[in-house]
Amino acid sequence: MKLEKVVPWGRNINEYRAMFMLSDDDMKKRIAGFGDGPASFNRQASAAGSEVMSFDPVYGFSAQELRARISEVRDIIIAQMRENSENYVWDKIKSVEELEKIRMSAMEMFLEDFEQGKREGRYVCHELPERLPCEDMSFDIGLSSHFLLMYDSLGYDFHIAAISEMLRVCREVRIFPLCDLDSKATKLTEKVIGYFSRDFRTEILKTDYLFQKGADKMLRIRR
Repeated sequence: MKLEKVVPWGRNINEYRAMFMLSDDDMKKRIAGFGDGPASFNRQASAAGSEVMSFDPVYGFSAQELRARISEVRDIIIAQMRENSENYVWDKIKSVEELEKIRMSAMEMFLEDFEQGKREGRYVCHELPERLPCEDMSFDIGLSSHFLLMYDSLGYDFHIAAISEMLRVCREVRIFPLCDLDSKATKLTEKVIGYFSRDFRTEILKTDYLFQKGADKMLRIRR
């Protein structure tokens, strides 16, 4: 992965818990985050006593490199948010300025924790669908935010392989949201659900989290 291809954008623990409907009991389980990037979920959850491990290819870079890249893309992302503000629901987050503060706060928490977290084994450089450095059923819950099922361009086979590897190491997988970048439901999601419904319990749940219009549903796949 080349750093200039990375567009870091991190969410906090409150957003994670809302997106993935994580209960207090869920937070006591072993959790794996896939494609977490510079989210502060790992740091905040770990500080509260949860057992969390995050996987992302960007963890191959240093905190200094990631901080520099965040600074490079920050204004570009915010400008895009202003241009496309009609695609979002501004009730809990009231403005682009407030959104910027929330995202930058989450990413700063991540950066402060990153190097220590790597030493502790909480941040692991890994890119799906490659085999994870974990035993079968190492985790109770696996999470994927704003990545899987969002990009048709990655192809059906990629999504099947990636989710299959997640299900190898997790008893349950939760994926949010179930739409593309234009907030449209995709046939890819239907095909993926059809594939995994043969051997797993699958269900679509409506969450209380809604920021991008149309992005308020989560897929849960369980053994």
